[in-house]
Amino acid sequence: MLPPADPSLWTREAAAHLLNRAGFGGTPAEIEKLHALGREKAVDSLIDGAEDPSRFPLPEWTKPEARMELAREMADVRRSAAGAKNEPDAAQKRRQMVQMAQRRQAEQALELIGWWFNRMSATSWPLREKMTLFWHGHFATSLQKVRQTVLMQQQNELFRSHALGSFRDLTKAIVQDPAMMIYLDTNNSNKAHPNENFARELMELFTLGEGRYSEEDIKESARAFTGYRFRPLFENASRFAPFQHDNGEKTFFGQKGRFKGDDIVDIIFQQPHCAPFITAKLWRYFVSDNPPDESQGKALAETLTKAEWKLGPFLRTLFNSAAFYDAKVMRSQIKSPLQFLVQMQKQLEVSGNIPPVLLLGAMQQLGQIPFRPPNVAGWEGGRAWINTSTLLARYNIAGAFTTGDASGLPGPQNRAGATRPAADRLRRFAVRTLAASPGVLAPEAIRNDPAKLIDALAWRFYNGPLASGDRVKFEAFVKEKSTDGFSGDDAGRLAHLMMSTPQYQVC
Repeated sequence: MLPPADPSLWTREAAAHLLNRAGFGGTPAEIEKLHALGREKAVDSLIDGAEDPSRFPLPEWTKPEARMELAREMADVRRSAAGAKNEPDAAQKRRQMVQMAQRRQAEQALELIGWWFNRMSATSWPLREKMTLFWHGHFATSLQKVRQTVLMQQQNELFRSHALGSFRDLTKAIVQDPAMMIYLDTNNSNKAHPNENFARELMELFTLGEGRYSEEDIKESARAFTGYRFRPLFENASRFAPFQHDNGEKTFFGQKGRFKGDDIVDIIFQQPHCAPFITAKLWRYFVSDNPPDESQGKALAETLTKAEWKLGPFLRTLFNSAAFYDAKVMRSQIKSPLQFLVQMQKQLEVSGNIPPVLLLGAMQQLGQIPFRPPNVAGWEGGRAWINTSTLLARYNIAGAFTTGDASGLPGPQNRAGATRPAADRLRRFAVRTLAASPGVLAPEAIRNDPAKLIDALAWRFYNGPLASGDRVKFEAFVKEKSTDGFSGDDAGRLAHLMMSTPQYQVC
């Protein structure tokens, strides 16, 4: 078992660290509230959370009646194309059908991105959304291949419903998830031609790791995953087609039987590498890019297996451990783009939903767009988040939200890489209305006291002490601006200066 943290280590900084890693950070008031609970109760509040789902109503197009109406429209276009008097007319109508489908998908994807971002920002159960994001990167699928936004929304809800539950149960559920079935080709896999894509990635990327299975294990398990189908458009539910399934005997990790998908998952979870594989990935997500040492790795794996693969009990142990609050761990994790954006909105206390078109432009620049991971391995994370281009984008985005200056912030791009003018105009309008309130960043009581102002903003943005060199720089800025009185606009510029530092890129 991981040794628990000493009670004396529960400080305001430790509370901020917990909220950053088990959620998306928070305001000074939210940190104080969490700290007042004490460590164990604070951890419990994050794991045993609750939320009213009616706070985040789904887009209209997710409803069955809306999908049915879309089906009618598409059927009308297909009939029109089929009834065209000549081939040029038919070809034009088919192009119109494709363009209509692409336009709808783009509109729905934008709305879905905004919906989830708003949920991450406003949720009363941040750990569940943080784990939903983890599973999205772990069982990665992309709208670029799936091409049905409603299936990505359904998968997102699947991750949320299993967020803190059993890893084994979620793995069984993902076998029959329609988005995954399309992405890794099990929807067309049959006994005559078993597709090996899902079988390979299930072991290599999802449960065991590379080299911990044989090519024969892939072939045999691929046979077990034949016959899985889903009913598209109206139900979007999975089904089992027995006549397409290979019901013959299979040999998998030395065991023989007429295995189906659930049987394969059960056998995988009996393998000694399964628990260390997923706990090492969770360690990297919540604790450190540096892998756990041998004793920590063994304790992590034992904790998860004793919890019967349930993430809630596992994370309760992790978040109460001394390792989680180690000085080398705190304020050392490079923020993912989504962590950066959500945490920035929280720290600046920007109210209201950020327009999705603005979010998409920022996400494109930063390198992380929900529902569009780069490949089946998900996002690399860690140091890969930061390069010359993305770092400049972070500084420009921070400037837009603290000062309203969007001059260095291009809008969403089209497939050719060109900025969309209409989206760019909307983004500029949105940024002006979302700039942080000076009264939040620099209340009148401390606005003319440079030391108190800098300390307050340093705690808000860094959750810890300032580097001495940075303090000198910030004091010089305040002194210069205070000649004619330190204004609200000056507070926004000071915030931007603080957010344009290496220290702000980690949590």
